Amino acid sequence: MNFEVVKFKNIRRVVLAAVLLPFVFMIAEGVVLIRFSLMQYRALENDHLFADVLARGGSIAANEILAELVAARTYINNPNEMTKAAMMERRSALDSERARFNASLPPVETLDLGLQSQLANLRLAYSRIVATRSAVDRGYYGKGGNPVHIYGQAGLKQLGLVESLSSRIHDPVLLRKSSELMSILLTYYGERLIGNLGQRYFDRADFSAMSHEQLVQGETMLGNGMDRLRFHSSSPVVREILAYRSQPDEVWADTFTNAMVSGALRPDKAIRDKWIGIQNKRLDFLQQKIASVTDDIHVTGQKLSMRSHIHMTVVLALSSGLVLLVALIVALAVRGIRLVARVTEERELLINELRNAAQTDLLTGLYNRRGFEAAALALLMQAEYGSRWISVVLFDLDHFKKINDIYGHDAGDIVLKHVAGVARESFRSFDLLVRHGGEEFMALLPDSTPEDAAVVAERVRLAIEAAEIALPSGERLRMTASFGCAGRANAVSNRNFDDLVKRADLALYAAKASGRNCVVAGPIVPSAASQEERRKSAGGTHDFRK
Repeated sequence: MNFEVVKFKNIRRVVLAAVLLPFVFMIAEGVVLIRFSLMQYRALENDHLFADVLARGGSIAANEILAELVAARTYINNPNEMTKAAMMERRSALDSERARFNASLPPVETLDLGLQSQLANLRLAYSRIVATRSAVDRGYYGKGGNPVHIYGQAGLKQLGLVESLSSRIHDPVLLRKSSELMSILLTYYGERLIGNLGQRYFDRADFSAMSHEQLVQGETMLGNGMDRLRFHSSSPVVREILAYRSQPDEVWADTFTNAMVSGALRPDKAIRDKWIGIQNKRLDFLQQKIASVTDDIHVTGQKLSMRSHIHMTVVLALSSGLVLLVALIVALAVRGIRLVARVTEERELLINELRNAAQTDLLTGLYNRRGFEAAALALLMQAEYGSRWISVVLFDLDHFKKINDIYGHDAGDIVLKHVAGVARESFRSFDLLVRHGGEEFMALLPDSTPEDAAVVAERVRLAIEAAEIALPSGERLRMTASFGCAGRANAVSNRNFDDLVKRADLALYAAKASGRNCVVAGPIVPSAASQEERRKSAGGTHDFRK
């Protein structure tokens, strides 16, 4: 394995980190901002959609359903071409508004189970209206017939769905207006039910116990609607309704309505006419307010649509800016890396030129002593401006004489050549390696403390220990080596490293004395236990590691 962890590669990493780290943070912030804007856009689009749903749903409940009911009752009581045409027109209007309402609803699969159930119930209620239409057309409803219950249930189902859908609104203004609309619709439906049943009460026409229960239901619905309106008393529309309901005629009509619900009111034609007139004016007034609120909701929806488009523009602008930023940072990073790569390449070329110019050992291909000294001097001069430490590693093969004695000098040369190759691959690419003499090797490690040198030496030692050397005879040998390391601070005034070689030689002697196959840096000698562990790791083939 070739370990090329050089200083300039570290510089490359530093440059890359210096460029990319701020870039990563900017990208993260940009993504968060874009995501937030996109969420805002989706929320606004959602609210715009529901503004249309609320306005259409409220209009259907307050106008189209009840308008068809009135037209159907008119036709039942007075069947002719004119009343039939009016009834068919109201049917067409309701069907058309229902189709638009259904088209504006979100996909069914996006709704929760509760909303899906309400939607199914609403469709069932409309299917009953269709069945009622068929019954009216066939004359099954006699004069005085009143399908109010069928249409009333459909209206209430419509109201319930609209109110449930309003809970999915995010915009506070639209949410407040939708709540106002629901409050007015509840009030209107209560008044409508009371007006219809009250007229039957005064006329004593088909007013049964069930009719009384429905009258009570209408009063309850009216009370709930008024309570909700008082909660929104800051709204101008709601204030107008509350002010209208506090007029003397309105208070008078409510008094007789309460008496009617309690059963204490005796039918009287004068009271009937006045009460019905007040109720009709009240319903007309409430219809005007419903139309006003639904129009206001439509306008609010359009404003939300405009805001959503603005947010989408912001998202696109941020995305474009982020893309440009990415391109700029990448360009700067590429230029910086190329610059570092060029400097690294020039340094490598210099080292290679020095290596090629130096004399080499013919057997191992390493520098010999003379060439090593010249190359080391040039390297030290170049390192004066960036290297603060210089270290020397001396190592020789353990029990090498036995190789020559047992297998001959040719086998010894094979061992030396193989060990030189292993050492060359295991030292760093900018370390200078020399065959110092016989089975002894030396390496000069620039920009390395003694501790750094010991780490590199340990790596080389392990590589030599793990290598198997094949001889021409087919036998395989395994070797070990002892290492001594020494280092000092690099200085312009001291380009002589003979003192380092001497101290490294002393460390090598200490390694030999401590049992061989180890690394000693300066005066530090490994423990006997660690040496014993190394000896036990030997195995296989002819082993000269002991």
